[in-house]
Amino acid sequence: MRQILKVEIKNGKSYDIEISDDSFENLNRRIFELTAGQKRFVVISQKVYELYADKFNFLEDEVFILKDGEKEKNINNYLKIIKHAVKSGLTRKDVIIAVGGGVVGDIAGFAASTYMRGIDFIQVPTTLLSAVDSSVGGKTAIDLDEAKNIVGTFYQPKAVLININFFETLDKRQYMSGLGEVLKYAFIEESCGYTSPLYLFEFLTLGCDKVFEKEPLTLIRIIEYCLNLKIAVVNQDEKESGLRKILNFGHTLAHALETVTKYKKYTHGEAVVYGMFFITDWAYSHEYINYSYYRLSKELLEKYGFKPLQGRYEAKKLVEIMKKDKKASKDEITFIIPCDKKKVKSIGIKPVNVMVMLEEAFSK
Repeated sequence: MRQILKVEIKNGKSYDIEISDDSFENLNRRIFELTAGQKRFVVISQKVYELYADKFNFLEDEVFILKDGEKEKNINNYLKIIKHAVKSGLTRKDVIIAVGGGVVGDIAGFAASTYMRGIDFIQVPTTLLSAVDSSVGGKTAIDLDEAKNIVGTFYQPKAVLININFFETLDKRQYMSGLGEVLKYAFIEESCGYTSPLYLFEFLTLGCDKVFEKEPLTLIRIIEYCLNLKIAVVNQDEKESGLRKILNFGHTLAHALETVTKYKKYTHGEAVVYGMFFITDWAYSHEYINYSYYRLSKELLEKYGFKPLQGRYEAKKLVEIMKKDKKASKDEITFIIPCDKKKVKSIGIKPVNVMVMLEEAFSK
């Protein structure tokens, strides 16, 4: 089965997203079709390379293997990729291909956007998380010790090739991390501006068993639904000047948790779920949502085995990290909060009040 979605951004940039359960032979053929006449430079996750190297026809000198983990998305590895591209003789007419999860996609995309002021870039996401999130929309980045994704660009890929067969070798924790990001879309659906209802909240509620079974049609539909919502947002607001901020539901606390724990304690999806629990509790206690929707929200997250954050962290340290967030203003920290069923909005909260929010949450 194959689904093709099209991203059509207002400034004329457009590309296809292909979602399929095709054989790896067909995936390999598609990559070569898209890059015919170009020199290829492939940045690939170490784990993916170990599992799938024999499925691709890449030459040894075309491949740069990146170790796994968020900590690898750093400036030193970025420079290694750039130097490798120079050594390989890549020109402006050539292409960088990212094969892996979000870390590989982010850093390879950043390299592609800056090498010779921008060359072609193709995303081949191999995790559920990267398939529904970072591979689409054109955000590229590297991390610094002080903040996640603080250095980056908006740079759209030439194509995105999603093959769900990669998900068979995801361990449970990584698959659940992807589901955390999938669940986010259920809470923001009616704020995305998509043309018709998708009923993702209901689909995820009723289809939980098939999601855990990784039933192919269910997976393809979930990815399609999530990406239709993301495309609707990105087409209207490519560079996050307004509407695109809603895609960060749960992310303000999530990025702070990832940073304060040096990306070692939580996966991105786990941190996002903690952020959603946190801000949903706050929204209910401040009467932005009613009790009925509050309970439905909590029940959906719990149905997938997620629970609120159990650990305690220094509120002051988290707030200092949040103040460095790209969406924060001089005087306020931006949160995306639920405001009605499947709707969210952006609000600014003063750091001193965020401190109180966190201390109250940790005292429960």
